[in-house]
Amino acid sequence: MSRIGNKAIKIPRGVAVDMDKDNVAIVKGPRGVLSQYINPNIALKTEGDEIVVKRSSNYKQDKALHGLYRSLIQNMVVGVTQGYKKSLELVGLGYKARVQNNILEIHVGYSHVIYFGLPPVISGTVEVAKGRNPIIHIEGNDKQLVGQVAAKIRSLRKPEPYKGKGIRFLGEKVRRKLGKTAGK
Repeated sequence: MSRIGNKAIKIPRGVAVDMDKDNVAIVKGPRGVLSQYINPNIALKTEGDEIVVKRSSNYKQDKALHGLYRSLIQNMVVGVTQGYKKSLELVGLGYKARVQNNILEIHVGYSHVIYFGLPPVISGTVEVAKGRNPIIHIEGNDKQLVGQVAAKIRSLRKPEPYKGKGIRFLGEKVRRKLGKTAGK
């Protein structure tokens, strides 16, 4: 039994959820429109200001999809009302970043500058404060896309374990290793 799948999804004011004839759920809200294909074995039923996700059978695959699609619909509802945000911190001497025309320009210790094109539905800002590491904020409606873009930016210079330099998620703890020990 899927405990997540059985929970009803509250629909906030100003949000509309529709099912297309091609089994595509469309969620419209103040921040935009998101859509997701839904397996034919899963049905969405609107009851007042709530959506209930139902499955057609008790097969293992349908049970797994039940909770999955309920979570995806919930993420879409939150995305069109509040949006999602990930923050990355640049740790290292001379590491800096800026955003211009939806292109992220990153200086992270390589001999060249890295230009990272942000998707049109994703916005990026850079927060620079004197005496602190630069912070890149990635914002958007689609939770999966925001996480994917943030992970791709992090992969450009992963934090290394000896000095801790690199791009890391804000608040991420990096396990530090000891360097070489001095001669005996």
